[in-house]
Order: sequence, then structure tokens, then C-alpha cells
Amino acid sequence: MNFNRLIPELSVSNFQRSLSFYTQVLPFSVDFQRPEHRFAFLSLQGSQIMIEQQNGHWETAPLEYPYGRGINLALQVDDLDDVLRPVKSHHYPIKLGPEENWYRMNDEVLGNKEVLIVDPDGYLLRFLQHLGSRSLSTAAEST
Repeated sequence: MNFNRLIPELSVSNFQRSLSFYTQVLPFSVDFQRPEHRFAFLSLQGSQIMIEQQNGHWETAPLEYPYGRGINLALQVDDLDDVLRPVKSHHYPIKLGPEENWYRMNDEVLGNKEVLIVDPDGYLLRFLQHLGSRSLSTAAEST
């Protein structure tokens, strides 16, 4: 198994609820887990995260909802509809989107189709499908 160089580990208030959310409402797969520690290593199309029952080991201050204040986790997917399909079938709320956004990077703009979903503990997940890039001059002409 290959591990990404950066893998967020999310402390969760209810491990079973979070595991169900990530594997049923969202299409993550469980690469491995340690049930005795209420821990799971999850992946989706090359993105990796870990979830673990809140245990006091990794906290710098008391955790209060929403746990993910000030951060959003961006996860690139091949087809955003593959993520949205189970979210919609479970009637899970979508915070924002889907919408198309273009971001300047040096002399070009990069396009993404994006949706924001908040997990049960308040972590903000930004799923994005890359739409390609254009030169900055071409993008300016089309606006």
C-alpha cells in the first residue's frame, strides 16, 4: 500500500456514525481499520484520510462542534457526480454547489466543478472535478 506524504487524521465524536458517513453517504473505501481503537484508514481515488474516535491523544484544546474550523479538505475526484449520487440518495445536505469556479495560477486559470459537504463533526470537505485550464488572456476575453 502506498501512503500519501500528507494524510489528515480526523478526530470524530462517534466513530461508527463517521465510518458510515464516509463509506455509505460518500464513496470512500476502507483500506484497513483497527476496530479495537475505533480507527479506520479511508481512501477515495487517491485521496487518503484517517478517522479515529476522539481519545484525548491528538487534541490541542477541547473539541467543540464544528471540529473543522478554519480548514477545508480539498479532494479531487474524476467525476463529481459519482460523489453526489450517494449524497443525494441519502438526502444528506450539501453546503454549497455544485458550482464551477476558475482560479488564477500565474498566467493561466484552472477550472473546477466543486461541491462543499460538511461531515457529521463539522469538517468541511470540498470535492472537486478538474475542468481544465486556459491562458489568462483567453479567460479574460470570455468574461
